[in-house]
Parts: sequence; structure tokens; C-alpha cells
Amino acid sequence: MMRALLAAIGFLTRLPVPAKVFDGATSPSAQLAWYPVVGALIGALLWAIGWLMSASSPMLAAALLLFAWVVLTGGLHLDGLADSADAWVGGLGDRDRTLAIMKDPRSGPMGVAAVVMLLLLKFAALASLPHPGVALWLAPLLGRAVLTVAFLSTPYVRGGGMGSSLVGASRAACVAGLAFAVLLVLVAGWPGIRALVAAAMVFVLWRLACMHRLGGMTGDTCGALTELVEAAVLVVLALAA
Repeated sequence: MMRALLAAIGFLTRLPVPAKVFDGATSPSAQLAWYPVVGALIGALLWAIGWLMSASSPMLAAALLLFAWVVLTGGLHLDGLADSADAWVGGLGDRDRTLAIMKDPRSGPMGVAAVVMLLLLKFAALASLPHPGVALWLAPLLGRAVLTVAFLSTPYVRGGGMGSSLVGASRAACVAGLAFAVLLVLVAGWPGIRALVAAAMVFVLWRLACMHRLGGMTGDTCGALTELVEAAVLVVLALAA
């Protein structure tokens, strides 16, 4: 159990974990149930950073928080967003062409534009929040919880892809992880409810788009999902504030 948690931390963040957790003794799919917990951990670290910078100007604090956010996660999901944006535009509605573009490690103009626009949106939302503490842990928490939901509810269409090892995870364990996420969301009160509704709407819309174009999801579209959910949560909470 602990090895699976450490493996999930090592995959989703740049926090150091023992190399032996990746030696194959634990099924990679066991990580999936821990994704909401890792999201909560990322949120707790961002909250701590935000607290330390509470006396700074909102603009500077937002920029430093966003920098820490990207460094902490290694830009893992930003890469998925860039690949998905390139593929969605360049794929011209064709499934095979879309999958081929996503597999290309190079980023095109749409991918770069998508990353820049999303980071600007996150920065503006963080700078607009008078007290971003709650948003700082709700966004990464829900951004990882939706990955667990995605793998439980949506076909994975990339054979041998990075996410293929997560297929077949224990449904009971994943439901327990999601229950943990919902409990934390409810503890946050109305901001948590708003964030949950925003995350659910983004998930439903993106899942419909992926099912229509690809017949399922890939690791890249899951990465894009995380980034879109995080941005939506921050924007909704900033607007409500």
C-alpha cells in the first residue's frame, strides 16, 4: 500500500521517493487509487508556500506560486495539454491522425499557445483571489481525482502508452480514494461545492470530446484534463470571490 502511494508521488510530482518503489514489486495500477491523495499533498505544499508569501504583493505571490506549481509537478500535465491541443487542431477530425500527432514529441504552435494561455489564466485567477488558500488545495486535489474517474469510466485507447499500466486498477480502492477527495471538498464548504461542479463539468465535456474523436482517452488527454480542471477550479473560485 505504501509503495503504491510513493510510486504515485514519484510519478505525479518531482518529490524524491526511493527508487525501489518502481522495481515492479507493486502493480502500477495500484497507484491510481492514491491519485486524489497525491493531489491533496500537492495542494498542502502549495498552501504552505502561499502562506509564506501572504505578505507579498498579489501579482508576485501568484507568479511564484505558479512557478512552484510547475516545478513541483515537473510540467507533466502541461505536456499532455500541448500534445492534445496540437493533435486536436492538426488531426482535422481524423482519429488516426490525431493519435499520431499526439505521439510526436515536438510541440507545434497550437500546443505552445494552449500552454501559455492556460498559465496566464491560472496566474490571473491566483492574483485575483484575495485569499487563495482553499483554491490552492482544491485545484490539484480535483485535478488528480478526475484522473481516477477517467480511468474507471473511459476506455484507454493507446496500447502500450504511459497510462496503459493504470488500466485494471482495483475499483474498490479507487472509490475509496475518490471518497477521500469528496470528503475534503465538502469540508471546504461552498467553495468546495463550486469547485466540484466546475471539475465535473470540465470532465463531462472533455470526456465527450475524447469519446467522439478517439473513442476513449490517452495519457495526453488525461494530462490535458488535469490542467483544464485545475484552471476551471481557480477561475470559478476567483469569480465567486
